[in-house]
Amino acid sequence: MHGFSLWPTLITIVAVMGLILGVCAYLIYVERKISAWMQDRIGPNRVGPLGLLQPIADGLKFLLKEDIIPDRVDRLLYLLAPAVAVTTALLAFAVVPFGPTTTSKDRATYEFVIAPGVDIGIVFVFAVTSLTVYAIILGGWSSNSKYSLLGALRSSAQLVSYEIPMGMSVLGVILITGSLNLEKIIDHQAKQGFLGWNIWFQPLAFLLFLVSVFAECNRLPFDLPEAEQELIGGYHTEYSALKFGLFFLGEYTHMITTSFLLVVLFFGGWHFPGISLVPGIGGIVLQMLVFLLKMSSFIVFYMLIRWTLPRFRFDQLMALAWKVMIPLALVNLVCVMVIEQVGGAPWEWILLPLSLVVVVGAGLVAGYWPKGPPRRYRPLPDPLGR
Repeated sequence: MHGFSLWPTLITIVAVMGLILGVCAYLIYVERKISAWMQDRIGPNRVGPLGLLQPIADGLKFLLKEDIIPDRVDRLLYLLAPAVAVTTALLAFAVVPFGPTTTSKDRATYEFVIAPGVDIGIVFVFAVTSLTVYAIILGGWSSNSKYSLLGALRSSAQLVSYEIPMGMSVLGVILITGSLNLEKIIDHQAKQGFLGWNIWFQPLAFLLFLVSVFAECNRLPFDLPEAEQELIGGYHTEYSALKFGLFFLGEYTHMITTSFLLVVLFFGGWHFPGISLVPGIGGIVLQMLVFLLKMSSFIVFYMLIRWTLPRFRFDQLMALAWKVMIPLALVNLVCVMVIEQVGGAPWEWILLPLSLVVVVGAGLVAGYWPKGPPRRYRPLPDPLGR
């Protein structure tokens, strides 16, 4: 067991929570600006210079808005759901490193992670984030609304389905690095250099994990639980004021956590060629900036996808998970197991062309698979009798 110091941990928790709250507020600002740019609009520009004070105004609006609780709701569960959503999202960040760490037993230096040395870090993240479905189910069921209930049922099916390929895609990384500890996974990639990043050995796993993350965060093109054109707002239709804001805070915090996971698992964490040559505090700051830049690039990618791809139908969403992603994850896992059993590290480069072959083959099969007869829709009767 490593030594535990209370005050540095408490200071880290307070700093990280405050930073996440501020970052989430300005991520909404960035998303509104990106959507305005892609739609040839201006976006927030009235409150403060360049609209930079708009997130503060929105936060005050959530705090000061009238808190409406509809009749015939299950009051306890109705109030509990937003708290569960934001708590699980924040708790998952406890083991995710956001800066350089050390995997040695001597931990005299400051660790840029709330709970250092957790040997089952990935399992902890998956276990905590899977609890998010309870918040959505509780919110949808306790609202006593058909729209909210349909959104909650969609979300529960979506989360349960996409957690399977997400977990299976990470197993290949675990087999290659030999650890469930997120800090050791970064250290394994940093020791091998730029060509030792897991993205070169597990491109198929990265693709599966990335798609699963979109579904886990309820982001387009997988935002079926909130489909405004069909369900008004989905599971949070009946929520307002601060409770509505907590659901949004949980979603954006989940985006931050999963972006850090993508960087840790596949892109070397804080590592970048030549960065380890910078000594002292300057090197630590540079490593943190590299980490944050990688994470920010994934968040911007989330936002660009939202305004690029249309929403999937629900049957397409479920078919993608069960008929495409889970079989591909199984194939990837078997390939990694065979390579590790046969030769280990010298043979891991075979996984790169092998993954490309599997992806191209899956695309060809999907493109040329015989389709059933086209659906025939009976036209609705004209209400005017024409």
